[in-house]
Amino acid sequence: MDRTVTKGNVFKELGFTDEEATVLAMRVELALEVEKYIKRKNLTQIKAATYFGTTQGKISSIVNGHVSSFSIDYLAKLVTRAGKTPRISFSRKQAA
Repeated sequence: MDRTVTKGNVFKELGFTDEEATVLAMRVELALEVEKYIKRKNLTQIKAATYFGTTQGKISSIVNGHVSSFSIDYLAKLVTRAGKTPRISFSRKQAA
């Protein structure tokens, strides 16, 4: 299998528009924080669902990387429930 090292947003390199790639990357980062919390607390998906006030199916989707159907707002609320404060930072887009 060939591997390619990316320099930036993997979604952009997969052909998504800048806007789509940015939103997907944000969703993934938020979902990873939720997953880290679940692992750190050694929670089952059912216990995590109870803690976060959601369903086991949604937790399963999050920990398995299926995050495109979740809003950034929803994932940010879960991250906040996990004791983290999401922050937004901005940088200038580099010229192509």
